[in-house]
Amino acid sequence: MRRPVALRWLAGGATAIAGAAIMIALPTAQAMAADNLSLSAGADGSSKASGTSYGNVKDGNTGTYWAPNGSTGHVSVKWGSATTVSSAVIKQASGGGSINSWRLLNADSGGVLATGSGSPSTISFASTALKKVTFEITGASGAPRIAEFETYGSGGTTPTTSPTASPTSNPSPTGGTGAPTGAWPSSAGNVSISGTVNVSGTFDGGMKTYCCIGDGSQSESQDPMFKIANGGTLQNVIIGSPAGDGVHCEGTCTIRNVWWNDIGEDAATFKGTGGGTSYVIGGGARNGSDKTFQHNGNGTVSISGFYLSGSGKLYRGCGNCTTSHQRHVKIDNVLLNDIDMVAGINSNWGDTATITRVTLSNASSATVCGKYQGVAKGSEPKYLGEGWNDANCKVNKSDITYK
Repeated sequence: MRRPVALRWLAGGATAIAGAAIMIALPTAQAMAADNLSLSAGADGSSKASGTSYGNVKDGNTGTYWAPNGSTGHVSVKWGSATTVSSAVIKQASGGGSINSWRLLNADSGGVLATGSGSPSTISFASTALKKVTFEITGASGAPRIAEFETYGSGGTTPTTSPTASPTSNPSPTGGTGAPTGAWPSSAGNVSISGTVNVSGTFDGGMKTYCCIGDGSQSESQDPMFKIANGGTLQNVIIGSPAGDGVHCEGTCTIRNVWWNDIGEDAATFKGTGGGTSYVIGGGARNGSDKTFQHNGNGTVSISGFYLSGSGKLYRGCGNCTTSHQRHVKIDNVLLNDIDMVAGINSNWGDTATITRVTLSNASSATVCGKYQGVAKGSEPKYLGEGWNDANCKVNKSDITYK
């Protein structure tokens, strides 16, 4: 189903940035410490594989990692004084073993904060003041590689008002740690751009609206507004309209608390072919014609704490790209309003969709996990039907709430 593109608004530019391509000076890790508490913490653990370090899990670099000296083990982040923590984000590097089961522990008391099976992404729990928190791998195939063990305090993105035509609520810049409500953030100002913003490392937009390039069409030949290099992070940004081809992730990336006022062609395209996991944590998007997150490369895309309104699909694995890949998506804790499909995957290529804690509003007939037959470039993928709790569609009907 193709949807009419909604009337687009153009945010005024308070700050002009000249040039066809823009390189932004990046904040230091110190500037980010108010968000990711682990950046200012120490680290230790049970054991470490040769060439890895405990400190790699809190250095803000997904290109480095810690791995246990075996299939089980733990790594901790710690502070000199009690620190209040309410969520953690585990990012894995490619090439390691798969996590089968895990626990998150209050190392001060030995209490269990959370447990789970499979590879975790965002872990939320009751706010707890502690000096040390531990991520324990209790079962795995091989030695998993933990690139980042991020921790966040209380007060994440939990706006309480309904969405309106104009933004009315200003969420905390941490983003993605609470349940999405559909409230839209207010802008802290406008930044006018005339070409792609290249992001290497971490770019924090300070909740300003960045606008605009492209013509608002569905053409994939448009330039992206942001191009994120491998291992980079884009956070706390509102993207105005028109937004060209949205955000491009060239390798693995993290998109945290980013809001699209108008999806345009795609909100974000994941292009990396080196494996690994890319993360969408918090944020939201509205007014789309077809897909929101397009997966052209390989590896895994993890989407959590996200709000989407008025679009065709939340996620689509490319079914007719130049190169065919096996792709995986993990979707958890999302609120989706007036959409047609949660995830579209290509079952003949071994794609999987793991879907939990989805709330659908004004979308009683939406497909949750749609299977396609991927084809060569130049042909159109064939829709095969909806899947539930099978080898490709790892979702139970009890995981879906309709409103």
